[in-house]
Formats: sequence, C-alpha cells, structure tokens
Amino acid sequence: MTATAASPATTRQTSKVSGERPCSGRSFALTLSVLAVLLVVSATAAVAIGSVRVPPGQVWGIVTHAVGLDWADPVWSRARETIVLDVRAPRVLLGAVTGAGLAVVGTAMQALVRNPLAEPYLLGVSSGASLGAVVVIVFGVTLFGPVSLPLSAFLGALATLLLVYATARAGGRVTSVRLVLSGVAIAAVLTALMNVLLLISERGNEARAVLAWTLGGLGGVNWGTLWLPAVALALGIGVLLFQARSLNLLLAGEEAATTMGLDVARFRARMFVLLSLVTGVLVAAAGPIGFVGLILPHLVRLFVGGDHRRVLPTAALAGAVFLIWADVAARTVAAPMEIPVGVLTALCGGPFFLWLMRREARRSTEEGVA
Repeated sequence: MTATAASPATTRQTSKVSGERPCSGRSFALTLSVLAVLLVVSATAAVAIGSVRVPPGQVWGIVTHAVGLDWADPVWSRARETIVLDVRAPRVLLGAVTGAGLAVVGTAMQALVRNPLAEPYLLGVSSGASLGAVVVIVFGVTLFGPVSLPLSAFLGALATLLLVYATARAGGRVTSVRLVLSGVAIAAVLTALMNVLLLISERGNEARAVLAWTLGGLGGVNWGTLWLPAVALALGIGVLLFQARSLNLLLAGEEAATTMGLDVARFRARMFVLLSLVTGVLVAAAGPIGFVGLILPHLVRLFVGGDHRRVLPTAALAGAVFLIWADVAARTVAAPMEIPVGVLTALCGGPFFLWLMRREARRSTEEGVA
C-alpha cells in the first residue's frame, strides 16, 4: 500500500513530534539558496587551501579549462593543475557526497525508528565494511587492483545487511526492533572477528593501516572511484524525496500512518535496505565517518522544521558543507601530518550526542509529568 498525501493536520502533527516549528516557503527557499552558495564557496576554498595554495580564480580557471571552457588564460603551472584536478578536486567532491549522504541517511533513520539518537550505522553495515577492509589489508588482497579495498568493504557491508535482514526475519515478520537488535548483535560479532584477524596478523604495520581506515578519511580517492558514491547519493536522495510524505506519516505515529494507507512494516523494511546500501557504498569510499548523520539532521530541523520534503535537501547541503570543512581542518590543523577526519567529527559529535541525550531525557520527564 502507498501513502496518500499528508494533510495539513498531519504536517502539523509531524512538526509537533519532531519538536521544531515549520518554516515558511520563502524561508526554506532562502535557506537552500544560502547553503547552495556556501557549498560552492566551501568547495572552492577547500581546493585552494593546502601546502601549495592556489588562488580561487586559478581554481576555477583550471576546472573550466579542463572541461573545455577557456574563460581565463592558462597561466598556471602543470604542477598546480595536477594538484587541483587529480588530488584536491576528487577529495573535496567525495567529502561533499559523503557528508550529504550520511546526513540524509541519518535523517531518514531517525524517522524510521522514531528515535532522535539513530544514525546511519544503526544496522551494523559499518562493521561489515570494516571487516571487509581488514581482510584486504591483512591478507594483502590485490585481485582488483586499487579498488580492492573499497570493493571488499562494500561487499562486507552488503553481506552484513543480508545477514541482519535474514536474522530479523527468522522470527517471523520483520520489525524495526528486530532489525536494530540483529544489527547490534551482528556488529559485535564482526568487530570481534576483525580484532582476531589483527591479533593473528604477522605484520605490525597492518594494525596502523586498519586503524587509519576505521577512523575515516577522504584521501586516496580518484575520478575512477568517485562515481559510485555519487550515484548512490543521487539514488538515495531521489527515493527518499519521493517517500518524504510517508516518512512524515511514520514520524507522526504508526497508527496515523496506517490510517493514511501506509504499510508500515513493508515500508520500513524497504527503507532499511535502501539506507544500508547507500551507507555501505559511502563507508566503502571514505571509511566509517561518525556523527555526521546524527548532528546534521537536528541542526537542520531547527531552521526548516520537521517536514522531510524540506529536511532532506537541506540536510544534504548542510552535510556536504560540514564534511568539506572538517576535511580542510583535518588536512591543515596539524600539517604536514593529516588527522583522520573521523576524529574531528567525533570531537564535534560526542559532546552534541551527550547534550541530545540530556535534552531527550528532560523532554520525556516533562511529558511524563504533564
């Protein structure tokens, strides 16, 4: 069954459940416009900043020259062109894609389980991806050349998703509670297996390589591997925007969603599969970068309310900007050493997570007293 259009009353109920006030159409358009401009400015600055600084005008000159639009004389050196096109531009674009994807997936996850503490790695796909990456690093698998590690990570995430779904379905109908509990249990088992592989490894530098990957990072990307996370992001956002009204209904309560014609169990199962696949692709490309999918949905709702037709595109733009600047900080704060970007997002997300738990506990207490 498919959900019918959400009524104004249901939209107001959704905003009430989310705890935020809806914004006007003009404010929403202004917010999107500001974020879009900020994204372009951030991407330009991120490409320009580094050990070799490139003026923003030259950044755009090099990029437009590469696509055949010669609006500026090519006065830059070949070395700068290589830095911009082959090193920084793919990295910045991967940061934008990963940040947008994690923010969107986190937004949908919080609606599906009706829990503001939910995040993209809820079903354990990051543990499966990490195990796949560890297998490649420990055993030195190079069957598919430079894409061996991201491919193995994605296959690990996919296998984990299938195992979680099969485990949740073994007891009968698939429910969100069974999926989450299965994901937590299987993630614990996969983490234990990963630790065993590291312990039996004979080469000491492998533990450092695994640690670097599990902390998340955007280095090492190239144009040949960038297309897959970009496609996953486009597919995920497209489907979620199409199902935005169903997410609104679900956030307002299962009874309300069922009354409006939504098959809650089937819808949740399909969305969990989609979100886990998108997360698996993103983790395979950049490693498990934490807290982006937890922080950004809440910040976005403060500005645009709880309607997912507005939250999803806004979260995508905000997530892209956030991760671009997090990566810039990771590259420059301790230069020439590079800090894993996942460390910086954790430093931002940890205190936010604690604040969020206190807020939810306070809200539950107030509702109980009322």
